[in-house]
Amino acid sequence: MSEKKNFVLVDKKGNDLEPIQLFSGRQPRQAALKVANRGVKDIRLRERGTNKIHVFTGSKKTVDAPKNRPDWLPAKISKPFVKKVGIERKE
Repeated sequence: MSEKKNFVLVDKKGNDLEPIQLFSGRQPRQAALKVANRGVKDIRLRERGTNKIHVFTGSKKTVDAPKNRPDWLPAKISKPFVKKVGIERKE
């Protein structure tokens, strides 16, 4: 089983956003889904300890809840969606 990695949300210039927003996940997509759930559309995550910046586009849509949902879960839920655009290298 792979270890969880930490990803920092960065701006278009590659600078860490203040205050530092840290997201963790086994893969970059997992962290990007967490960011998209907060409503961010242009997602750029720098993997801590490396110079890789993972670039995603994200959205959040309202969908029907599953049929076997628990009673406390509403009929409509918001679900994040992401699509990987590519990887950039920070110099």
